[in-house]
Amino acid sequence: MLPLTLEFEDFAGKEKISHLPRKLATDGSTGSAPANGDLIYYVPWGNLGFFYNSDETYSDQVIMIGTIETGHERLNDLATGPVSVELVP
Repeated sequence: MLPLTLEFEDFAGKEKISHLPRKLATDGSTGSAPANGDLIYYVPWGNLGFFYNSDETYSDQVIMIGTIETGHERLNDLATGPVSVELVP
């Protein structure tokens, strides 16, 4: 799906979420308990989310995609406008 442009919004004071153009295939993927800075895919809604105030509750419907290594303070910027997502080799 990359590159694409996403709009993020705050959800429940815990994460910034965005809806993908279509759902991802998740067969064989296992759920996890998200931590702050994790990028996740929420299977039932088909959305991406960046956690910033996680309660680390386990769910088999939350699939970890990656984690932020630097720039945690920029998570609030996600809800201020479009975000370009691209593959960086």
